[in-house]
Amino acid sequence: TNYILGVVDQFRKRGHTTGGFNLVIDGDIPFGAGLSSSAAVECATAFALNELFGFNVPREELIRVAQKAEHEYAKVMCGIMDQFASMFGKKDHVVRLDCRSMDYEYVPLRLEGYKLLLLNTNVKHSLASSEYNERRQQCEAGVDLVRQRYPEVRSLRDVTVAQLEECVREADELVYRRCKYVVEENERLLEGCRDLQQGDLTALGMKMFRTHRGLSDEYEVSCRELDFLVNAVRENDAVLGARMMGGGFGGCTINIVREDAIDSLVSALAPKYKEATGLELTPIIAGIEDGTGLL
Repeated sequence: TNYILGVVDQFRKRGHTTGGFNLVIDGDIPFGAGLSSSAAVECATAFALNELFGFNVPREELIRVAQKAEHEYAKVMCGIMDQFASMFGKKDHVVRLDCRSMDYEYVPLRLEGYKLLLLNTNVKHSLASSEYNERRQQCEAGVDLVRQRYPEVRSLRDVTVAQLEECVREADELVYRRCKYVVEENERLLEGCRDLQQGDLTALGMKMFRTHRGLSDEYEVSCRELDFLVNAVRENDAVLGARMMGGGFGGCTINIVREDAIDSLVSALAPKYKEATGLELTPIIAGIEDGTGLL
């Protein structure tokens, strides 16, 4: 209920008073699986109350309402990406979002012959909230160190790996590794969008594997169950790419898998996963649909 109460609170802080309302939430997004279920609840609630009470708050502001609800009620100092994707999603497209300027671009995701397969570890990511806040603090510490020599720097997106080597590595090796992952991942994202524009899913998939290695070894937000699933498909010719998703420490991996190989992959992997972890493996075939709206 904190997410819902947080949204109501944010509307009131903006001068919009709600009356009483009955709210029923239904969905098929597993909670605690790294699929941004909290953002989905926040955005759905914000959109519904905005329509119900005629507040006429634009979508761009509704995502801020949802984000602040998470900050102030759930105590997770999240960025804007999950809420933006939930509110502005477009069928069969990914969103390239600049979180500083809020400029965005839709990039087509053409999956001819392939599907997005989510593999749920069934490990609830209970550490994700506290660890997210800690990673954010570490990145901010890295920016502060760089800014001592380069005062024009505002965030890690302004920083190069060479600057991290110069300003951060000797001062704090752990902060250096965290920041280096983020700087390199920013570049991978831009390259990945170019891969999609060129229809090169193979190149995108290779970057997904590299991203997971960084999340596991450098940013350290993975877990052995997630690593097991990514490593298990790495040499499978039917899998172009795999990585963890969400805040980490559990949840799902996302995989680009040849459509005709999904059943055999899951049948072969599920018993191996259970033997290694004692947990059931839950496959979810996902699609990219439009964001929050009226039915």
